[in-house]
Amino acid sequence: MRSLSRIPVAVCSALALAGSGLLLGVNAGTAQAAGTAQAAGTAQAASCSQAYLPLPDPSCTPGVYNSDVTQSTIDSTICVSGWTATVRPPTSYTNPLKVQGIADYGYTNTSTSAYEEDHFIPLELGGSPRDPGNLWPEPYSGTKTARSKDGVETKLKNAVCDGRITLSAARSAMKNNWTTALSVTGIG
Repeated sequence: MRSLSRIPVAVCSALALAGSGLLLGVNAGTAQAAGTAQAAGTAQAASCSQAYLPLPDPSCTPGVYNSDVTQSTIDSTICVSGWTATVRPPTSYTNPLKVQGIADYGYTNTSTSAYEEDHFIPLELGGSPRDPGNLWPEPYSGTKTARSKDGVETKLKNAVCDGRITLSAARSAMKNNWTTALSVTGIG
């Protein structure tokens, strides 16, 4: 998991707008700055591996569940139309995490528009909305991307809500390898 030192949100926002080069992350409503060496203009080694792509590095993004979502609560949470919108964090929270994650993963393309700050365990399957251990900058480039993952998430959520598979089975399939989750669960 990424380790970051805290500084006030207002300071981080001002520095980011000023183009200071600080890499930002947010946790529990406070902004965090990482890599004072980066701010000083020296290179910083990536702390997360790209070797797992299209999955996140499990040591950086292990996936975290929302404790409010269980098999017994799906009819009042994930199976309610529009429920994810009630728990999805704002971009003011996720964008600084995305910037930090791009640095942590050592991506050469540092444009934030090239990535989705994605929930590894999707909100549609009861992933934690704000835990940094469940959020990572998933690339839009490649053959298996953030956009193709969205369809998998929806199909699995529908199967859970229809009673074709359990929430646990869907979560496990996503966490093991979302690119094979549909075939592993028989939803494919």
